[in-house]
Amino acid sequence: MFDFKDSAVLVIGGSSGVGLATAMLLDRQGAKVTIASRNLEKLEAARQQLSNGARYLQLDITDTEQLRALTDGPSWDHVVISAADTPMGSITTLLDDQARRAMDSKFWGAYNAAKYIPVHAQGSITFVAGYLSVRPGKASALQSAINSALEALGRALALELAPVRVNTLSPGLLDTELWDGLSEEKRTAMFDTAASRLPVGRVGLPSDVAKAVCFLLDNGYMSGSTVYVEGGGRIA
Repeated sequence: MFDFKDSAVLVIGGSSGVGLATAMLLDRQGAKVTIASRNLEKLEAARQQLSNGARYLQLDITDTEQLRALTDGPSWDHVVISAADTPMGSITTLLDDQARRAMDSKFWGAYNAAKYIPVHAQGSITFVAGYLSVRPGKASALQSAINSALEALGRALALELAPVRVNTLSPGLLDTELWDGLSEEKRTAMFDTAASRLPVGRVGLPSDVAKAVCFLLDNGYMSGSTVYVEGGGRIA
C-alpha cells in the first residue's frame, strides 16, 4: 500500500494505541522506525512487535530539556506525535493541576517536539488530535480546546516550517488501552452505544488511524490539512 523503504520515522507515543499501530504499519512498509515513550517497560514490550531493525527511545514529551537535546541529533524523514496524558472530565470536576498537565502533555509537548526535533526539508510532522475539536461533548471542554489548538498549530506550522509538511489526524472513539480502566461491561456498553449512532456501525481501531497517518506521510501534496477518521461521528 505504501512504500517507506529506508525512511527514518520517529513515532512519539509509539508504545501503545495509535502510535504503536502506526509504527507497526510503517515497519511493515520498510521504514526505519524508532518508537518513543516515557515508559521503558512499555517500549520494550512494543519493540517486540516490530522488526529487528526498529529502535526505541525513552522520552518524556513534557520535558523540554529532553526534546532540546534532540536538536543536534539526526534529522528524520517523518515525525508522528501521538503521545498524550489527558484525563477526561468536566470543567467542574477536573483539578486545575490535571488540566495544566493535560495541556503540557498534548499541546505543549507537540509544540516543543515540532520546535526542537529536526526534520528533513521534504519530510513531515503529523499531530494526532481528536474529533472533539469539532464535536464536543458535555464533559470534554478541555479535550475539545486542546484538540482545536493542535489543529490550528498544524495549519500555522505548515506555513512556518515549510517546505516541511505539517498535518493533523483527528480520530473519533477508538477501542484502545485508554478505556482499560472501565469494566468490560461498561466498556462494551459504551462502544455499542457509539456504534449504533455512527454511520459506519462500529467504533474505530488503532489500525484505522494508522492507515490515515501513513497516507499523510506519503502524500507530498498535503500540508496544513486535518483529516478526520471518526466513522462519521461529526455528522451523526
